[in-house]
Amino acid sequence: MRIARFVIGALAGLFMAGSAHAEALRLGVAAPLSGASAVLGAQIRAGVQAAAEDGSVTLEIVDDACTADGGTKAAKQFAKAKVQAVVGFLCGEAIEAAMPILKDAGIPVITIGVRTDSLTDQREKAGWPVFRLAPRADSEHEATGRLLTRLWRDKLFAIVDDGTIYGRELAESFRTAAQQDGLKPVFNDTFRPQLDNQVALVGRLRKAGATHVFVGGDRDDVAIMARDARKIGLNMVFAGGETLRAAPGPVPLAAGTLMIALPEWQEVAEPAVAEKFKTNGVIPDGYVLPAYAAVEVVRAAAADASASGDLKKALTEHDFQTTIGLVRFDAKGDLSDNPYRVLRYDGTRFVPVEVQ
Repeated sequence: MRIARFVIGALAGLFMAGSAHAEALRLGVAAPLSGASAVLGAQIRAGVQAAAEDGSVTLEIVDDACTADGGTKAAKQFAKAKVQAVVGFLCGEAIEAAMPILKDAGIPVITIGVRTDSLTDQREKAGWPVFRLAPRADSEHEATGRLLTRLWRDKLFAIVDDGTIYGRELAESFRTAAQQDGLKPVFNDTFRPQLDNQVALVGRLRKAGATHVFVGGDRDDVAIMARDARKIGLNMVFAGGETLRAAPGPVPLAAGTLMIALPEWQEVAEPAVAEKFKTNGVIPDGYVLPAYAAVEVVRAAAADASASGDLKKALTEHDFQTTIGLVRFDAKGDLSDNPYRVLRYDGTRFVPVEVQ
C-alpha cells in the first residue's frame, strides 16, 4: 500500500511538471454559487482554484444551486464540455439528478459534501461512478461507538440523551457498541433539554458514581451539565457529537469536554498549503481544503490512468496523499477510513486526542 502511495505521488508529479505540451486535466466543479448556500459554494471555488493554479487543471465551474434542476443543468454542461471528472456537489438533490447523466457520459464524480448513505449504498445497483470525500451519514455513530469504548474502557461512564431522534440514535450507537464490547454504563436516562440548569440530572449521575458522561444532545445542554457538576465539586468529563461545534451559548463549554467529530481541516492540513491560502487572504475553513484535496485526488488518479484511460478504476485502486491526509475509497466509493476523531476542548478550540 505504501508503495502504491509513492507511485501515485510520483506519477502525479510527472503529470503536473512533465511536458509543456501535455494536455491539462479537464475538471468539472459543481457548487452552489447562488442562493442560501452560496457562501459554501464560494469555499469550493476557492479550494479548486488554488489547487489548479499551477496550470495542470482547467476548471469548468457550474452553479448547481443545490437543486435537482441545477444538478441536471450542471451535468449536461459537464457532458458537453467533455470534462474527465467532476468534484463538488454539496446537496443530495443536485447530485442525484446529475448522476444518471454523468453515468451515461462516463464521468466519475467526487462529492465533498453529500453524506446520505443511500448515495453509495445503491452504487452497485445504479452503476453510478460516484466517490465520497465527505463522511457517510452513519460515520458519526460508528466512530462514537468505536472510539469511546476504547477511550472509556476502564471508566465509570453514563449515557444520556435529549429524546430527539439525533440524540437518541447517537446515544444508542454508543450503548450498543459498549454492550458488544462487554461494557455497561452505570447510568442511562433521557433528560429534558433546554433547561436553565441540570442540577437534578447531575445529582443522579453523582449517585450512580459516573465520572464520564456521554450526552446525545446539543452544546448548550452539555455546557450547563458541566457547569452544574463543577458547582457541587464534581470533575466529570462530558462528551458529545459534532453538535458541540455549534455557536457558543450563554454558558461557555467546559475545558476538557470531548467531541466526536471531523477535525478542523486547517489544523491538520499541510502547513505550506494552509499558508498559501492565508497569503492570498483566504481563510481555509469549511469546504476549502476538502475541495483542494479533491482536485489532488483526481489529478493523481488521472496521472495513473493516462495509459489505461480508466479514471474510475484508478480512483478505486489506489491511495492518494492529500493536504488533509491519506485518502482511499472502498468498493462502494466511500472513504475506507472513517474521518471522525475524538477532539478535546482546551477552552478555546478543539484539539485531537490520540485513542489507542
